[in-house]
This record gives sequence, C-alpha cells and structure tokens, in this order.
Amino acid sequence: MVKQTKVLTRRKKFIKVNIPFIKQEIELLGISPKDVENKTIKLDLTRQLKGKSIEATVKVKIENEKPVTHPVKLRLMPYFIRRMIRKRVSYVEDSFETPSQESLLKVKPFFITRKRVSRAVRKTLRNKAKNWIEDYLRTKKDEEIFNEIVTNKIQKPLSLNLKKTYPLSLCEIKVLEIKIPLKPEEIPKEEIQEPEKKSELKDELEKIENQKIKEAEQDIKETQKKALEKDNKKD
Repeated sequence: MVKQTKVLTRRKKFIKVNIPFIKQEIELLGISPKDVENKTIKLDLTRQLKGKSIEATVKVKIENEKPVTHPVKLRLMPYFIRRMIRKRVSYVEDSFETPSQESLLKVKPFFITRKRVSRAVRKTLRNKAKNWIEDYLRTKKDEEIFNEIVTNKIQKPLSLNLKKTYPLSLCEIKVLEIKIPLKPEEIPKEEIQEPEKKSELKDELEKIENQKIKEAEQDIKETQKKALEKDNKKD
C-alpha cells in the first residue's frame, strides 16, 4: 500500500493594516504581514472628506513587523470636477513635475474662475500657481504633502495667492503622484541669500507681479466689455 501524506495548508486570515494619513485601519487577507507587503490599494476618501471625491492609492510596507501604508497617488475624481463646472466660467489646468525633500512628484493643479476670463489671465494664473507650488513642495516631505492636500492646507493659501490675479470658485490639486525617489544629491536645498540681495529680489518680483496683475485686469475689463456687447446684440 502507498502511504498517504497529508499536505498542511495555512489558512488565510484578516490582517490589520494601518493607514496613518487618514488615521484609519483596513483588513487584508493574507497568511502573515509579509504576505501583504508591497500590495497596492485604492481607497475612496469621499466619506472622510465630506463629499469631495478623492481616490487615494497607497502601498503597504512592513515597519516594526507591522503592515503600514504610505500614499503614492491622489486623484480628484472626474465626476466631481464635472459637477463643479458651471456655464460662463473658465477652467485652468496644468501638469508638471517638481521635487520634494524625498521624491520627484507629478502635480496637476486645477482651477475654476468665477467668470469667464481671457487667455492672458489663464496663463498668468497657471504660471503663478506653478511657481508657488514648486517653492512650497521643495521644502516638504512626501507624507506631509499628501496630508496637507487631504486636509486642504495647500489649496487655501494657494487660492488666496491667486486671488490677487483673479478670484477662483475652485482651487484644487487634480493629481499628485510620486514618480521616483530622489538621490541625496538630487534633493533641493534652500539657497542662503544676503538680506540686501533678498530685499532687492523681492522688490523686483513684486514689480513684475504688479505689472502682470495690471495687464490681467485690463484683459478682464476688455473681455467683460465684449461679453456685454454680445449680450446687448442678442437682446
């Protein structure tokens, strides 16, 4: 007779995985914590953000023998953007890559103006937003950046900064994604400037910015005038 050998199989169980940046836990099926390592999970954060539809992509890592997730991508859902766009408004979007203190990030800002504006105003908003975001993210770590976007701590000061050019009805980061980790020599460092040079640079930048604002305001007036003329002709 042939001896029968029993094959022992380990049952899968629910393993708790911590998600620090939204202060929650989820459960994944696996034999051990190492079994869920490097898994990618997509999370719908609509409930946590009280109606703002954001999809978060997180990756599982093992820290102190426990599975913990770290965000790798945030994406504003297309149907949320469609719901926010109204008639007789303009939207501004951009896409660029910029370094943080840890990684190279892909950023896609998205804005909706309160009324329809000219191409010159949209260009000014796009350039101003890019400069502000690049300067802001270069001093932050990845986890901190993701936390600040979820809690709206980046969008508020950015909106106030752009308000000087033209007021917005929506100021959001459409996509934030970690592309590649940076080497130590690639991490941006703050340049130390002498107080006098810093002051001169600030004054020069303010002059340029004021000139841009004046040009944008003139374009807005011309656009609104043309719109009124068109409405009068229709009547």
